[in-house]
Amino acid sequence: MAGTVITGIGVVAPIGLGVADYWAATLAGRSGIGRITRFDPARYPVVLAGEVSGFVPADHLPGRLIPQTDHMTRLSLVAAEEALADAGLTQETQPEYGVGVVTAAGAGGFEFGHRELEKLWRDGPGHVSAYQSFAWFYAVNTGQISIRHGFRGPSGVLVSDQAGGLDAIAQARRHVRAGVPAVVTGAVDGSLCPWGWVAQVSTGQLSRADDPAGAYRPFDAAASGFVPGEGGAILIAEDDAAAAARGARVYGRVLGHAATFDRRPRPGAPADPLGLRRAIESALAEAGRAPGDIDVIFADGAGVPDLDRAEAEALVAVFGPRSVPVSIPKTMTGRLCAGAGPLDVAAALLSIRDGLVPPAVHVRPHPDYGLDLVVGEPRPRRVRTALVVARGLRGFNTAMVVGGPV
Repeated sequence: MAGTVITGIGVVAPIGLGVADYWAATLAGRSGIGRITRFDPARYPVVLAGEVSGFVPADHLPGRLIPQTDHMTRLSLVAAEEALADAGLTQETQPEYGVGVVTAAGAGGFEFGHRELEKLWRDGPGHVSAYQSFAWFYAVNTGQISIRHGFRGPSGVLVSDQAGGLDAIAQARRHVRAGVPAVVTGAVDGSLCPWGWVAQVSTGQLSRADDPAGAYRPFDAAASGFVPGEGGAILIAEDDAAAAARGARVYGRVLGHAATFDRRPRPGAPADPLGLRRAIESALAEAGRAPGDIDVIFADGAGVPDLDRAEAEALVAVFGPRSVPVSIPKTMTGRLCAGAGPLDVAAALLSIRDGLVPPAVHVRPHPDYGLDLVVGEPRPRRVRTALVVARGLRGFNTAMVVGGPV
């Protein structure tokens, strides 16, 4: 069975456009969370977000693409461009159907849908429905990457909220195992528009703090919700033999993945850690790794006390108390919907490369959770194998194990 390696990374995040800027800001502990500027949040109970600042589409994309695309699709195209250049991969060097595209989205279509509803309100019937516009966005986000680069391999889009990005990488790995030489995968997501904002606020899980330093504090006694963000990472997943044949540089390997769904909660009952624990244990089993082989965990870090408790219980049950460093770099970007998992995979691979575990910021770890959180500054550590965890709204759980190049 073909092994799957990651040969290219592209990042768009609230703390940096491009891998180098993102990683430098992450290690420096610079936060990209602030008051929303894409629209006036004064009428809403939540005013903070992680926005990709300084992004001018015309500086990165042909003019013809800009009116045809949503903001998140533009960011996806830029991240894909960087990942492909990083991997040195082009359609000209591959079989005709040798490169696929599998991405994920959880909320990115809201802005496009909002625009379509405004047209419907203004011009009357004749425009697509909100539901159709969301479906269109999910398809076009993948389709635009395929069309722009001439890729004709298998494609698809996964929709499972925060968990979707890891699930997309896992689907890309299945295609590689089935014989596809390379797949563009990952996710760039977000919904920083009035309609998307209302939808996210309605979950009751967003922080209502107006101070960026105190708004998103997972596994902290003062945790009161999370801050949304936009962005993510696009990765190039490649057959290991194909990558070696063309002399590609390898960041690391996808070793194992598992996804579960929480059982239906009883009214008033606390969040259940069992589903997440099963996902972690199953991912470890597929990777052929024991808990003691994991050098760092990139946590989901919801910042919602009930969800934090459940995640901490699952991690302690598998690994024991304070036994593995836990990293939450998303405290600097906010939670990026489907883009969060791939960005954490990128951070895990960079940790393996550089021997540094990135910190969480603005977090005072609650001792009752029993976690060894890395806070304040990076922790030097030899990282050979990392676990990345992501959880989606309404019960999605996914876990992925990644390892070094060899």
